[in-house]
Amino acid sequence: MTTASGDRLRRPARLRSVDLGPIRVSYVPDGAVQLVPHGWFPETTEETWARHPEYVDDTGHLAGSLGGLLIEYGERALLVDAGFGPDAWPATPGNPIGVIRGGALLDNLVALGRKPEEIEAVAFTHLHVDHLGWAWHPAPGSDKPAFAHADYLLTEPEWSNPELAEAEGTSREILDVLRPRVRTVADGNEIFPGVRVQLTGGHTIGHAAYVVEAAGRRLIAFGDALHSPIQIARPEWWAAPDHDRTLSTAHRHRLIKELSQPDTLGFGIHFADVPFGHVETHDGQPEWHPIDA
Repeated sequence: MTTASGDRLRRPARLRSVDLGPIRVSYVPDGAVQLVPHGWFPETTEETWARHPEYVDDTGHLAGSLGGLLIEYGERALLVDAGFGPDAWPATPGNPIGVIRGGALLDNLVALGRKPEEIEAVAFTHLHVDHLGWAWHPAPGSDKPAFAHADYLLTEPEWSNPELAEAEGTSREILDVLRPRVRTVADGNEIFPGVRVQLTGGHTIGHAAYVVEAAGRRLIAFGDALHSPIQIARPEWWAAPDHDRTLSTAHRHRLIKELSQPDTLGFGIHFADVPFGHVETHDGQPEWHPIDA
């Protein structure tokens, strides 16, 4: 069981920051998503969730966060993922995604002392709409992009297979808005001081994690390789939209081993109000230990 206090597993994440020497990383909330537990994790049953009520909110859903990760080095700033944007979708019957809403990311950037136009690049984990929001929506009251001076970074396999993104609901219109600013990156590339790309295909064909290293510490922003801290003990639980279940499961096993290493933190963008943490093993079972960032 994850050692989270109070209701943190049943609510979306709030503003939280962690320092790694000269680099500060901050979760920037945009909104929230409700996930149908058995629908999102088809390997589970109703009995599974009856045994783990700490993960289920009062509506019977898993609470998921939507947002981005701000990485700051001095005056420079990089954003990993761009939330859902100023939109909201209702729940629909049979869909493992319940209500989803965004819109707060730009205001929360300002609360952290950053104007959107100061972001030098947005590095995407993948091309699903809940990670692209403010990169294609214009700034409020304008027809211009919110991140006026930013390049958009994607792995080459992700960007070279747009039909896969379209099949998962990312429209051609969205891809056309992104296209003029996209720059592709490869596994191992350093894209910002102390930040490199780690190709982790499985959830999508070119899904990326971003590894931040500074002052002898490491943080892995693992995107949708994991959606809930309950998967730390159950890496075989693939998510309904995973493109390659076998590959995504293999990456989860490797990721959990990495997160168990000394001086290594993880960042889970959808991890309710426990986005920053590390993995510890008790009685032979790995557990997610959130930190009070």
